[in-house]
Amino acid sequence: MIALSVAITFVIPGLWVLAASLRQPGTPPPRTIEWLPNPAAWSNYSLVFELVPLGSYLTNSLIVTLIAVPLTVIIASWAAFAMAQLPAPLRYSLLALAVALRMVPLPALWLTRFLVLSELRLTDSFAALLAPAWMGSSPFFVLIYYWSFRRMSPALIEAARLEGLGPLAIWARIALPLARPATVAVSVLTFVQYWSDFINPLLYLKSESRYTLAVGLRILQQLDATNWPLLMAGVVIMVLPIIALFILAQRAFWVEERIAGVHGN
Repeated sequence: MIALSVAITFVIPGLWVLAASLRQPGTPPPRTIEWLPNPAAWSNYSLVFELVPLGSYLTNSLIVTLIAVPLTVIIASWAAFAMAQLPAPLRYSLLALAVALRMVPLPALWLTRFLVLSELRLTDSFAALLAPAWMGSSPFFVLIYYWSFRRMSPALIEAARLEGLGPLAIWARIALPLARPATVAVSVLTFVQYWSDFINPLLYLKSESRYTLAVGLRILQQLDATNWPLLMAGVVIMVLPIIALFILAQRAFWVEERIAGVHGN
């Protein structure tokens, strides 16, 4: 019952946004709850693509996200696997460093990161948006993998070494496959981070042809700040991939639980 109440709490705002996106263009938000406008203006979704090049922005977001997700998974899992194999004193020191870095507020990094990327001549390119992915995107992702790798049996890793496998082979053949739930979690969180990122494209991109979907929604709002149905239609377009990904991730976790249950029996 509690889970159902929490689910309803999160679903109702989404349904309201969907209903608001179907109102006639230019109409203000309703004063009462309106679940299905009559008539429903489905043409709002095609209209937002005509007002701004939303298709181009959508493609740019997909390019950045589809590169960032596997890159983050590889780098974060490499760092975590290496950290998990270190002696205890050094391992605990790096663990404390990762936690400390996680506590650093992102605005404190904006100026330094901008200066570094400017010196490297990477601004106004997707490389500037993907720079964090080369460092695992977030210390939190490294910690997720670290906790997963530390739960593995040391005897399993030692047996693989005796078989002649090197560190990369052990990571690829044993550690990463056993950390599938961590990979799913990191992939989903990374997708959300880069898909909904607004600040970094705003800071580093100058060419409109490289803008991402989050910046495109801001441009749509600036064109007509009071046209709520069109803005809500843009929000729905941006949120739908995230919802679909969470549904797929939930199914992946459910399959993992069933597999674990079968092996446990």
